[in-house]
Amino acid sequence: VSICYKKIFETVEELNEPIPATITGVIPSWLGGSLLRMGPGQFEVGGEPFNHLFDGQALIHKFDLKNGQVTYYRRFIRTDAYVRAMTENRVVITEFGTAAYPDPCKNIFSRFFTYFKGIEVTDNCLVNIYPIGEDFYAVTETNYITKVDPDSLETLKKVDLCKYLSVNGVTAHPHTEADGTVYNIGNCFGKNMSLAYNIVKIPPAQGGEFGAQLPLFGMTDNYFVFVEQPVKINLLKFLSAWSIRGASYMDCFESNYSMGTWFHLATKDPAAYMSSHKFRASAFNLFHHINSYEDQGFIVVDLCTWKGHDFVYNYLYLANVKEEWEEVKKAATRAPQPEVRRYVLPLDIHREEQGKNLVSLSYTTATAVLHSDGTIWLEPEVLFSGPRQAFEFPQINYSQRRGKEYSFAYGLGLNHFIPDKIVKLNVQTKETWVWQEEDCYPSEPLFVPTPGATEEDDGVLLSIVVKPGAERPGFLLVLDAMKLTELSRAEVNTIIPVTLHGVYKP
Repeated sequence: VSICYKKIFETVEELNEPIPATITGVIPSWLGGSLLRMGPGQFEVGGEPFNHLFDGQALIHKFDLKNGQVTYYRRFIRTDAYVRAMTENRVVITEFGTAAYPDPCKNIFSRFFTYFKGIEVTDNCLVNIYPIGEDFYAVTETNYITKVDPDSLETLKKVDLCKYLSVNGVTAHPHTEADGTVYNIGNCFGKNMSLAYNIVKIPPAQGGEFGAQLPLFGMTDNYFVFVEQPVKINLLKFLSAWSIRGASYMDCFESNYSMGTWFHLATKDPAAYMSSHKFRASAFNLFHHINSYEDQGFIVVDLCTWKGHDFVYNYLYLANVKEEWEEVKKAATRAPQPEVRRYVLPLDIHREEQGKNLVSLSYTTATAVLHSDGTIWLEPEVLFSGPRQAFEFPQINYSQRRGKEYSFAYGLGLNHFIPDKIVKLNVQTKETWVWQEEDCYPSEPLFVPTPGATEEDDGVLLSIVVKPGAERPGFLLVLDAMKLTELSRAEVNTIIPVTLHGVYKP
């Protein structure tokens, strides 16, 4: 295996203007619009490296498709974290895995006072971009989101969600209903300083006036599904470490070895937590839900899981992913193993049915067993599993199948954490299709349906692919979503670093 993958974790310059792409193949005539994607673009400042994959400064990328022509453009988001780092030529605001050390001129007393005034929370919005009403926001998983112009890629304004909602942080993965209503989940302090989760609803009409933790919730027609993992944030540990020696967010995660994983349900309308339903499963990490739907009194939940309570983010330090291939492989062997799983949660629970499987759906082997303490133990059906081969960054035909029974998921194939293929998975038959090319590193594939299509997989997948050694090392790949065959690529003569999530804007 070549080690070109290191290149997707290296700093690039932004562009002064969009650059034209060289097109091979044929882009479908109906496909006009912009692919907007977020990711890290600056991996060090003033000679200090950022440590973690989620620390690099936010870079917004755009491929524009217009009348058969394609251009590529990118700009750094002018977040406070970025502007101050550039101005002072050092890490000023603590990122996910990189501590910002206080100004060396300040002594321990001034550090002590800063500690009580509160820690500055990063607004480095490198994870995703999504529309709220007519506006587009770049986001991470703190309380700050940043409004951007989807055409010029200019940074418009920083929005503090705390001022509008009673939350400290929201996920970078909201859900949107057909009428434009956006749902997200955030955490806030409840009674006695306990941490509670709030589901936030942003009606479509409010998009304009809205002024404005880990992506962990699913949504069906009538329910929200929330998965509580064995990885927790210990705020006291964070505060005490920070006051003494500078700490990052990664320093405050703790694994709870005994709790396993809990599933929580809430009804959508009226909004209520279903405290009588306590579902448990063995420990796993979860970063992305694929889809959830209701069927005959059950909720089917499909997830990209990583087995065990060891925190996967521990393996995503830049030093790890930029190692030689043999080292990368060794680290991935120690890490939690990836698996696509289907869990089935029964809505109707009768006390007398202790000890037997409550799941009666004919098409799944997933089980749910009621224990004497009133909890229901879930065992999954495995939909996809390969040694150190993850199906991650999942996408579906969202507009047609979100919260409904479905057949197809599209994902990024991670080989020992390195993205090297695009995979289509039939969740009913477990059949897979793969697009892969030597020395090519794709990103999350976004599904765009063919206008007027009736088949679930009638459409295209859009992915930004990096081929470091090539004359034109970055390209937009357009695949036929049915067969996963290439329709077209639009190549540019600049390398493109790793991107995390994005949106297609018609």
